[in-house]
Amino acid sequence: MGLLDTLLGRTKPVRANLDALFALPSAAVTLQTAAGLVPSGAAGVCWKPPAGQSAEDVRREIGELLDIPDEGTTAPGTTSGAPDAAASTSQAASGVVPAAPSPLGQAEDSYGFQWLLVDDPDVEQLVTRVHLVNTTLSENGWGPLLLCSVFRFVPAPEAGADVRPLFLVYLYKRGTFYPFAPTGKESRDNELELRIRSTLGSDLPVEQDLTRWFPLWELPVH
Repeated sequence: MGLLDTLLGRTKPVRANLDALFALPSAAVTLQTAAGLVPSGAAGVCWKPPAGQSAEDVRREIGELLDIPDEGTTAPGTTSGAPDAAASTSQAASGVVPAAPSPLGQAEDSYGFQWLLVDDPDVEQLVTRVHLVNTTLSENGWGPLLLCSVFRFVPAPEAGADVRPLFLVYLYKRGTFYPFAPTGKESRDNELELRIRSTLGSDLPVEQDLTRWFPLWELPVH
């Protein structure tokens, strides 16, 4: 029995509702105008390694499923090569067509969770690629292992010095988002997170249960 058969068992897992991801581009406009934050062009899909399988074997199987070339693999702790917000804004203003999106990368964080790294300077294309990754994995039996998708936001070029970068985390099994603003090793800015929740208003389905606003330390999404 193969790994996918093991995951599937006798019944197929319930498919998650991923449509909420497509609300993020609109929310990005709100964050820029109200909070001085813009998408960095970097995102990641986090999944839990299955028991009894080596991380290398699982990464290879997922890589083959998503057609990830060997040179697209990212070592743990390294950046994913996303362009910074200032560069993206400059390209848009000058009318330069952005380069083709980078291939998917893979990484492992210090807690043993696996990440698929997605880069695209266009937020709508970034969301589309993250949605495709989640959908492809879910339809091929990996849904039970998917945990969340993360999008990084950084201060806009014109933002004040007090604007901090943060992440919007999409919980795969709940179809909701929450803001996560790490400030250092295992510390976070809860006040900023609550302020961002209020700023987003009805733009995103925000997770109402604050106990589910899990910290994601040492994210490989840069």
